[in-house]
Amino acid sequence: MTVGPGDSDEALMQRVAEGSAAAYGVLVRRHADRYLALASRLSVDHGMAEEAVQDAFAKLWQQPHRFDARKARFTTWFYRVVANRCFDLRRKRRPEPLPEGFDQADDSPTAEQYLAERDRARLLGAALDALPERQRLAVTLCYLQGLSNAEAAAVLDVHVKALESLLTRARGGLRKRLGAERAVLLAPLAKDA
Repeated sequence: MTVGPGDSDEALMQRVAEGSAAAYGVLVRRHADRYLALASRLSVDHGMAEEAVQDAFAKLWQQPHRFDARKARFTTWFYRVVANRCFDLRRKRRPEPLPEGFDQADDSPTAEQYLAERDRARLLGAALDALPERQRLAVTLCYLQGLSNAEAAAVLDVHVKALESLLTRARGGLRKRLGAERAVLLAPLAKDA
């Protein structure tokens, strides 16, 4: 017996129960958009809606005997099948609680701290640039690069006492240049004795 597009849904379901892939294809083409619209309203996202409709049609193909034309029209029955599948998928996809300790505090600087540090670095950089070259190099080596006085003196090819004199003059020049902001700006340069 041939399957036609004018066949009722109930007649097509009878043919699906007999194993007719053609009847199944007509039902899918006829109703897929309608049930996808329903599933889209009941689902969290479009992917879940598509999955629900595909699962419902797969179930229809695998278990066509579950439909009883004496109890309901096909469309009424299949609305329930699709809706139930949507609800099942929503229950399965409930967000899992985050593991203990997942929400760690962010130790990175805040925007205000970042901006303050950037301003401090800009002011200090301008003050360092204003120093004579050897004083700037002595400050950079000792305070910014972390070299010891002896190591910095070797780089500059001077005695340690000469390096200390360069550092003293550089600190004086920075104090004068930075004025009122020097306590804040020079705090990171203070070398532990």
